[in-house]
Amino acid sequence: MSAYLATFPSPDRGVWHLGPIPIRAYALCIIAGIIVAIWWGERRWVARGGTKGTVIDVAVFAVPFGLVGGRLYHVITDPELYFTEGRNPWNAFAIWDGGLGIWGAIALGAVGALIACRRKGIPLPAMADAVAPGIVVAQAIGRIGNYFNQELYGAHTDLPWGMEVFQRFNPEDPDNLLNGVATGHIPLPESPVHPTFLYELLWNLLVALLVVWADRRFKLGHGRAFALYVAGYTVGRGWIEMMRTDTANHILGLRVNVWTSILLFLGAVAYFVVAGRRGPREAPETLVGKDAVTPEAAPEDNEPEHAKVAAEAPAPAEKPAEDAPAEEPKKTEES
Repeated sequence: MSAYLATFPSPDRGVWHLGPIPIRAYALCIIAGIIVAIWWGERRWVARGGTKGTVIDVAVFAVPFGLVGGRLYHVITDPELYFTEGRNPWNAFAIWDGGLGIWGAIALGAVGALIACRRKGIPLPAMADAVAPGIVVAQAIGRIGNYFNQELYGAHTDLPWGMEVFQRFNPEDPDNLLNGVATGHIPLPESPVHPTFLYELLWNLLVALLVVWADRRFKLGHGRAFALYVAGYTVGRGWIEMMRTDTANHILGLRVNVWTSILLFLGAVAYFVVAGRRGPREAPETLVGKDAVTPEAAPEDNEPEHAKVAAEAPAPAEKPAEDAPAEEPKKTEES
């Protein structure tokens, strides 16, 4: 079997149109990842003793902040894609075309989560521990969107799991190949390539399993599960990042995201060690928000009201039995 027959193809497009409405695979993957992260985080939060619905309330703040932060990080670290000659600066707002930096999303998303947690009176580190594995699984789902966008792949490879990349065409906008369609399946010169998005997807799932296992085994608290997620993710992201061939800025010969991964790994490990000195994980009662509705105190005897009324009613007078023998009159001395 030739190497070509062992490879797998990339999709011919990443966007479909339902009338005038574009349906983008990348956006659908982001939405699916957010749903999974909230659903799993909610289950973990309640299992720890938190109030049901808290994660959803926090997500109302964290998700919009995270999307803005992710886009800002991408634009700041790759400004030449939007602000150089021949580029359209307004495309910096076109989040649907891809381009979200996870570290910007986490950083600004944490700000939104902090605002929500303070409003509810719950500790942010405990919330971060609850949502940590869901976040990294959401990242894995998001990488599927990169597959449909035909982006973030590596150099040429002859390995059997290489991905065939085809030339896409967009007659309406020849420079916007992201929204084009691969007709004729004409392979790019570097095809087949390393599917680095797939490597990261698999790595993210392994990190999620590691966090869940360690959390159950050691009862991690005070943000340590989240720190383990950051440390585990950055280890894989660092070497996978160096395999990618997409445009990126470099510092001292390394891609910006490689430096970011190194710094965040060191910070996460340091936090993991320091937070471990704070003792056991947070007590369940500290996870109950101040706006939680508590059930009203039940009566002490838990007796139904109708039973109380019946008990307080006067008892009916007893009737003498009809068949009981009459009592003989007592004899006196005069008789």
